[in-house]
Amino acid sequence: MTMDFASRVERVEPSATLAISNKAAELEAEGKDVVDLSVGEPDFDTPENIKDAAKAALDAGHTGYTPSNGIPELKDALVDKLHDDGLTQYGADNLIVTPGGKQALYEIFQTIIDGDDEVALLDPAWVSYEAMAKLAGGTLTRVDTAAHDFQLEGALDDLAEAVSDDTALLVVNSPGNPHGAVYSREAMEGVRDLAVEHDITVISDEIYKEITYDGAEAVSLGTLDGMTDRTVTLNGFSKAYAMTGWRLGYFAGPEDLVSQAGKVHSHSVSCAVNFVQHAGVEALTNTDDAVEEMRQAFAERREFLIDLLEERGVRVPEPQGAFYMMPEVAPDVDDTEWCDRAISDAQVATVPGSAFGTPGYARFSYANSKDRLEEAVDRLAAEDLL
Repeated sequence: MTMDFASRVERVEPSATLAISNKAAELEAEGKDVVDLSVGEPDFDTPENIKDAAKAALDAGHTGYTPSNGIPELKDALVDKLHDDGLTQYGADNLIVTPGGKQALYEIFQTIIDGDDEVALLDPAWVSYEAMAKLAGGTLTRVDTAAHDFQLEGALDDLAEAVSDDTALLVVNSPGNPHGAVYSREAMEGVRDLAVEHDITVISDEIYKEITYDGAEAVSLGTLDGMTDRTVTLNGFSKAYAMTGWRLGYFAGPEDLVSQAGKVHSHSVSCAVNFVQHAGVEALTNTDDAVEEMRQAFAERREFLIDLLEERGVRVPEPQGAFYMMPEVAPDVDDTEWCDRAISDAQVATVPGSAFGTPGYARFSYANSKDRLEEAVDRLAAEDLL
């Protein structure tokens, strides 16, 4: 029997980041010592108070289904957080709590994109944006920011040429994966002007909002004049709270969007895990010190890794947020081959820039100890990869 598959699925490539991570795991299973700089995951354990809250919720019997869009306690805590960020347009009816930020994104794409609707991405862009657009049937237009050290302000003219009245959705991720750039207020105002001019809905992916450096301001697009009703704000608990495996995210938007997206949500995942939602309340209300401690550790590692790379002549656009950087490691060779050599010869896992739409670069995650970061750079240099 020959099985036929949906064209929307055949249009999509497997996740490059997970493919590298899986290869690293295979080598480790063979007994190899792999320095994994590919994974987008804090190396810290989830703070104890969050784990204790989850245990208490389990003991209290919070193991059944919840209201589809989230428990009231978590939605109220999220409204308080959003209001603190200046997003005062959002109330509890503007929210859906999801099993992870990725599910939130998937539901937004499925709700907004139809047929050949155009989705605009800012490269380098997280790998799943493209896949989600294709799964929804959309087409892509892409804007390269690499020539501007991943800052959007210098690429606004290119963005203006790329979008039009036919553009249905623009995705903005600041602080960003894979580059760590934090877009300036001027750049965000430029996005606002284009979104208003062409009536474009914008996803503001703020999953790394709590992780910034050097006083960088992570502007929420939904706070700008003209963006209240055309912005969908997305965030989650994986990165700032070291809760990747807990799978807890959320998005906020206009009530009509939430109503339509709720259909996708209720018919797919039903709800986020009950006791995990209770842990999310604890994360939002009592974990600021732990978040700051992790942020400071990332800041130190960022400086350490930049110094190591620049000592070896590798140019690194300095990230202002998240825990990634994109050094230009392969300007004259295929970056996928470079990353294959890095993991095969040096046992250092990185992700090729071409996976994010930016060939010639590689994504390094510095969610690892200084000793392991130094080991990674030494190994790459020993194999003439730096």
